[in-house]
Amino acid sequence: MGSKIKHGLMIDMDGVIYAGEDLIKGADVFIKRLLKDKIPFTFLSNNSSKSRADAVEKLAKLGIKVTEKHIYTSAMATATFLTEHYPDSSVHVLGEGGLLKSLKNAGIRMVDKKPDLVILGEGHEFSLNKVHQAVDMILAGARFIATNRDPSPRREGWNNLGIAATAAMIEEATGREPFVIGKPSPVMMRSAAAYMDLQPEQVTIIGDTMETDIIGGIYMGFRTILALSGIADEDGLIRYGYKPDLVVRSVGEIEFPLKWWK
Repeated sequence: MGSKIKHGLMIDMDGVIYAGEDLIKGADVFIKRLLKDKIPFTFLSNNSSKSRADAVEKLAKLGIKVTEKHIYTSAMATATFLTEHYPDSSVHVLGEGGLLKSLKNAGIRMVDKKPDLVILGEGHEFSLNKVHQAVDMILAGARFIATNRDPSPRREGWNNLGIAATAAMIEEATGREPFVIGKPSPVMMRSAAAYMDLQPEQVTIIGDTMETDIIGGIYMGFRTILALSGIADEDGLIRYGYKPDLVVRSVGEIEFPLKWWK
C-alpha cells in the first residue's frame, strides 16, 4: 500500500439511502460513484431481524446493486461479541431472522432452558409468555444482552415495537439493564471497523441521527457526516454538545475526496 492511507465509509441506510420504502434522491448515484471509484463502504444496520440478503434485496429494488459483503448488522456484531467473550456458552434468543442466522453461522448454541445469556433482538412474534420466560432466565442468573436499543417509531399502524420498549419491560421485571451491542455502542463500531480492515482514523460514518451514528462515531474517533434526509433537524443541532464534521441535506451533496482524506 505504500504511504497512501486507505479510507472507507460506514453508511446508515434508513434516513440516508431510503425513507421507509422510498429512495432518497441522489442516493443511488452516490453509491454508484463509490463503486466506480472503488471507495470501500459498508452499510451499517442496527436491525438484527433482517438478514444481509434482505438488505441487499431491498436496496436492489431501489436501484442500488451491492453484495452481502457491503452489509454489517447488529446481529453480526452480536455473534462476533459472543464468540470472543463467551465461547462455549449457551444463549436463549428473543428475536428472529437475521439474528438467529448470524448466531447459527457462528456456531453459538441456542437453548430454551437454563441459558448462560438471554439475547434480545427485534421480532414480530413476541408474546408476554416469551417475555416472562426471559425474565425468569435472567432472574435465575442468565446475563442480558440486547442487539440494539432503537426506539419505537411511535406512528399509528406500526406493527413492531422498538427494542427499547421490550428491553424496558424485561429491565423493570429483573432490575437488570442489558448490555447493548448495536449503534451507538463502540462494540458494533469497533467490530464494523475490523470487518472493513480499517483503523478508526480511516473511517467516516454517515448517518441521519445524532444520538446513534454521530455520537457513536465520535466515541470511536471516526469522522462524521450528518445527512438531514432523515430524523435530524438542522435547527435542533444546537441542543447537542457534540457536532458532526460535515452536515449535508443528503448524500448526493457529498464531494470526494473528503477534506480530511489526506
